[in-house]
Order: sequence, then C-alpha cells, then structure tokens
Amino acid sequence: MQKILVTGGTGYIGSHTVVELQNAGFQVVIVDNLSNSSAEVVDGIARITGIRPDFEQLDCLDCEGLDKLLAKYKDVAAIIHFAASKAVGESVQKPLLYYRNNLVSLVNLLELMPRHGVENIVFSSSCTVYGQPDFLPVTEQAPRKPAESPYGNTKQICEDIVNDTVHSGTKIRSILLRYFNPIGAHPSAEIGELPLGVPQNLIPFVTQTAAGIRPKLSVFGNDYSTPDGSCIRDYINVVDLAKAHVIAAQRMLTGKSKSPVETFNLGTGRGVSVLEVVNTFEKVTGVKLSYEIVGRRAGDIEQIWADPTYANAELGWQAKETLENTLASAWKWQQKLTAAGSK
Repeated sequence: MQKILVTGGTGYIGSHTVVELQNAGFQVVIVDNLSNSSAEVVDGIARITGIRPDFEQLDCLDCEGLDKLLAKYKDVAAIIHFAASKAVGESVQKPLLYYRNNLVSLVNLLELMPRHGVENIVFSSSCTVYGQPDFLPVTEQAPRKPAESPYGNTKQICEDIVNDTVHSGTKIRSILLRYFNPIGAHPSAEIGELPLGVPQNLIPFVTQTAAGIRPKLSVFGNDYSTPDGSCIRDYINVVDLAKAHVIAAQRMLTGKSKSPVETFNLGTGRGVSVLEVVNTFEKVTGVKLSYEIVGRRAGDIEQIWADPTYANAELGWQAKETLENTLASAWKWQQKLTAAGSK
C-alpha cells in the first residue's frame, strides 16, 4: 500500500481528496495546521471510508517539523500539496501573509523531498494564473497573464518554483493542477466546505444566507460584459476535482508522465454566472435568497471557464456531476451544520 502525504488534508479540497485516495487503496498521512479547518474533519473521513488517516497537526512553514515528520513516515511515495491561503479578497488586504504561507511552504517541501527520497508532488494551482484570458475557453497553452491578486501571483510563482526546481536536475516529478471553481460537498454530508468566520467563497455564503446565518448575499458587480452583468466562473464539483488528484498521483507513480512537469486544467468546460448560481440554488432548494448587488471586488476577473479537453483525454478524467446536484449537496451539508448548531 503506497503512502501519500497530503498537506492541508483537513481543508476543503484536501479532505475530499483524502477520501478518494483511501478509496483507491492508498495509505494517507495528513499534515495541517488547522488554520482554516477542524480536526473533526478526520472523523468525517473515517466515517465515509471506514479508515482513519494518520493526522499530524503541523504548519508547513515549520521546515524542521516537516523534516522530522518525513523521517517518521518513511516511504512516502508522493506528496499532494494543498496547504495554502486561498482567498482572493483577503490576499489583496494581507499580501505578505499570502506570500509567506504559499511560497515558503512549497520551498520547504521541495527542499526536503530529495532528502527523504520523495520524487513526486502534485501541486494545487489555480485558473487565476491565467488572469483575464484573451480567449475562452482556456486551454493549458493560454499565456499566464499578470496576476489580478497577490493570491493569483503566489500560484504563478509557485508554478515557477516547481518548474525551476525540477529543471535544475533535482530528482522530482510534478503535476500542476489548475482548478477552476470547486463547489459542493461529499454526498454523505460528512465533509464539505467549512470556512472559519465570514466565508470568502460564493457557495458557503449562499448556503449560510439561505440558512439565516448571514442576512444577505453580496453580489460583487452587475456591470460586467456578461449576459446578466455578473462574473462568470467554471464551477466544478469537489468530488470530481478530488478524483483528478488520485489519477495524477497514480500517473506519476506508474511512470506514465510524459514530461517531468505536466499541467492540466480541471474544470467542466461551462461558464456559469453568479446570478445563474443564485437562481439555480433557489430552484434546487426551494429557498429564496436575500441578496444585493454591490460594487466590484478588487482582484476579481470578469469571466473564465476551462477547456478540459486535454485533461479528459490524457488523464481519462472528466467532471461528471451537474450544477444542480452539486448545489443540492452544498445545501445538505449546510443543513447538517445548522442542525449541529455550527455557525
């Protein structure tokens, strides 16, 4: 049974990926500092899979601690690196936090991997590296534009760090996965998106507003050059996204990578506006949302969606879940949190 180290493994995408890794027969070690998650997520993972992953509370900025951890868990076959700060709006306000957390954590891992014989890393990147693209949908060949936010810039720099490290001759292979917009929750409602404090992402704000936790949803701008004036994104089900990480890890471990660093877009190929999400959520749940149009938010791009053709063909992966079912899963998760008295 091969061992995978998952940094940020109690986070939103990380936890769903741990479930899929365990379902695929991997042994998982989670590293997380719990800055934006809860140790109770490990219980949810165990309830879904019947297997409790190893969990170590540790900050990836702690290089000495990571060194000891890799010495403790020998024979790690691959690392999937999620641990990062990830809110566009917050990154505009706290750029240094983002540069430190996102860059140093990756540098620490890449420095330690050769020391412990770890040769494979899946890096959690983002479609923000494309900025506002010249052409839609976006292929992997689209040029990276100047970042619209410090968060986006950290993802670009991290990709450069991986590329430079691999091409320096270090014995490391990597797959960079550029996500579009992950939403939804596990169908069991055992795990889902659990933002601490005020949500920075659209869907938890939608579900918290529907549950009466937030008085109203703010829609940032209705004057964009889109059919209804609101921003357009490619919303991908989080379980579909998680499965791509398993395939990426297996691809490297079985020697199927076609180059030392590979890049894949992970999206549905369909652009959906913020107001379309609101309307679909209302239709699926029967809950009327209170929302208001406010000014544009710094760092937001107008519209972006993926061309996932390459990932579909090369990885044999595709996003399968509908927007309706994905929003229903997010609402089911929110109802569970509300019933448990969690805000």
